[in-house]
Amino acid sequence: MHITEIGAPKGSSKQKKYLGRGSGSGHGKTSGRGHGGQGKRAGRDFRPGLEGGSMPLMRRLPKRGFRSRAKIVVQIVNVGALNVFSKGSVVTPLSLKEEGLIKDSDGIIKLLGDGKLEKALTVKVNQASKAAQKKVQEAGAAIEFI
Repeated sequence: MHITEIGAPKGSSKQKKYLGRGSGSGHGKTSGRGHGGQGKRAGRDFRPGLEGGSMPLMRRLPKRGFRSRAKIVVQIVNVGALNVFSKGSVVTPLSLKEEGLIKDSDGIIKLLGDGKLEKALTVKVNQASKAAQKKVQEAGAAIEFI
C-alpha cells in the first residue's frame, strides 16, 4: 500500500452545492429557498429569532430570576492551602497570587474552612466563613479583614 492510495475518510469532505442548475440537480427552480417571501430574496436582512407576525419564542417563554451585569467574582482560598507559607508570615493578597492560590490580587478573596491549618499566620482577606475563622483561631493564627 502506498500513501497515494489512501483516500479521505467517508463523510470528511462534501461537494459544493450548485444552485439553480435545473430540476435534475435537486437544487433548481427555487434553489432550496422555498416559495416566495422575504427569505427568497437576495440580501435579506432580518434578525435571528424573527417569526413574522407570530410572537417570538423568546417573548413566549417565562422569565425567571435576575443576572447582574456587574457580577462580583469572589476568589476562594481554603485554610488547608495556607500551609505553603512559613510560620509567622503575613499572608496578603499579593503573596497569595505569587503562590498561585488566586488569579487576581485586586479582587475579593474569601477564606473557606476546608483542610487544616498547621502554622500560626496572619491572614489578610476580604471575607472568611465561620468555619475558617474557627480553624484559624485554633491554629493560633489571626485573620485581618481588608
